[in-house]
Amino acid sequence: MDTGGNLLLDLGRHWLMGFGNDMVRYIIAAPLTWLVLCVICAPLLRHRKIRPDSPPAMQLVVEFLCSVRSVAVFSTVSLLSIVLWKAGLLWGGDWRENAGPVWIVVSFAITVVAHDAYFYWAHRIMHRPKLFRTFHRRHHRSHNPTPFTAYSFDLAEAAVMASFTVIWELIVPVSWVGFTAFLIHQIARNVIGHSGYELFPAGKDGRPMFDWMTTVTHHDLHHSQAGYNYGLYFTWWDRWMGTEHPQYYARFAAAAGPRQPALATAE
Repeated sequence: MDTGGNLLLDLGRHWLMGFGNDMVRYIIAAPLTWLVLCVICAPLLRHRKIRPDSPPAMQLVVEFLCSVRSVAVFSTVSLLSIVLWKAGLLWGGDWRENAGPVWIVVSFAITVVAHDAYFYWAHRIMHRPKLFRTFHRRHHRSHNPTPFTAYSFDLAEAAVMASFTVIWELIVPVSWVGFTAFLIHQIARNVIGHSGYELFPAGKDGRPMFDWMTTVTHHDLHHSQAGYNYGLYFTWWDRWMGTEHPQYYARFAAAAGPRQPALATAE
């Protein structure tokens, strides 16, 4: 009985720690990005704003509250990793805890690539008509996304997204340091992708300079026309599977191209 009580206390402590860490990352990323891009720098970036209209304030409030709920789900699902670790079911303990710089970098990189693949297919499956209402409708209620949209999920979608961590840690002895770097990268790319401002540079031809990466326009198109652009970090899967929006390059060029000179007003 005492052992069971200690286990529950330990899991409760881990839940609070995980919830706190995820909330800190989200609060730093989402409100800070909104403040910098959508408030302070909005006049300077108006030529890079993807849509002319701005979301209402109430949308931001609802997205934030839904994101807090999602973080609570993330923390709950992550307890499975703690249980597996304590049960000795996560192999490669030394690789995880005492990784050198090479494995830290490699584990970070392969985790990003693996998560992109997981996200693409989970995201695409959640768009199937029979699943969309339960798993993904909340996220698409943000038709005009904001930085706060990043974690605005239905409960079921939050559980699916959190499950990547448990599955991946069972398969690969990823460095804890590398995985922490992945979590920071994930929220940063997620928030930027929903920011509404095209921040990626364009080449002389108007195409993305880093064409293998998803731009803000790439994901913004998904929120406006949901049958396209399911990828999170990279454009690979959308191009391999034929799900990239046919007007993506034109829309990106319109948002990221050179600023157009103001028309002279007639006197």
